[in-house]
Amino acid sequence: MTTLRESIRHLKNDLIYRYYHYRISKSNYPDQVFMKKEPYKVLFILSHMRSGSSLLTHILISNPAIKGYGESHIQYESEADLKSLMYKIYVHNQEFTNLKDLGKLRMNHTYLLDKLLHDKKLLNKNLLKKNNFYFIFLIREPQRSLMSMLDHKPHWTQEDAVTYYTQRLLSLSEYAQLINDKQRSFLLNYEQLINDTEPVFDSLQNFLKTRESFSENYQVLNTTGKRHIGDFKENIRSGRIIRKPRPLNFSISPNLLEKGIKSYNDCYEILHQYCQIINHS
Repeated sequence: MTTLRESIRHLKNDLIYRYYHYRISKSNYPDQVFMKKEPYKVLFILSHMRSGSSLLTHILISNPAIKGYGESHIQYESEADLKSLMYKIYVHNQEFTNLKDLGKLRMNHTYLLDKLLHDKKLLNKNLLKKNNFYFIFLIREPQRSLMSMLDHKPHWTQEDAVTYYTQRLLSLSEYAQLINDKQRSFLLNYEQLINDTEPVFDSLQNFLKTRESFSENYQVLNTTGKRHIGDFKENIRSGRIIRKPRPLNFSISPNLLEKGIKSYNDCYEILHQYCQIINHS
């Protein structure tokens, strides 16, 4: 019986793979799949580690217009790499366990989502100019970010964390200036996501033009909480925004913290100039 069950499972998985492979490979256009009228839009979360990007990812992909799962680790050299993103999103990070899951075979989403937390992921900065690429810049104040990095990477020194943080904020500032299009760029910080949730959701819906709104409750996936995909701490598995921060027993030296604060303020000022911001009206 076990052998028969395994054979059926392998057959099912093979058929699903063949279906996706056919639709993805049949189209010669990097942002399209066969039998879908409209090309995909690409939605990148441009951020840094320990910024709340996993929480934002789950909130976004719980909207039926957006498909993704977390950090793909694809290095983007050209639009052709979107095919790799499609395979990862549709083929490798979905579970099909019952007939209800067949609804996942639909590929009618508006956006394909990935999050980029490191400079080495966007190898071709000309992609920032593509009209079908949209960007949400997410940043977080330095003290909590740096403490969380030290908790996440115990082999890092304070200097390692500050060096990564300041360099990444510089890169985000550069990206925003290269995009130079408020219709495709949106600025958000972690504190707004947690404490100003409804205006954030309304502004995101307006920015992305989604039919359905966003919610504090999100879908927990089979990839939720897995290392190398996103946050693997317990809170992310709750399926909702948790506002009480985890206790972190780390300290940052005043000189390094001051450097982080300056980088954050400089970055925020530039992003505020080049991106759409939260609408409180």
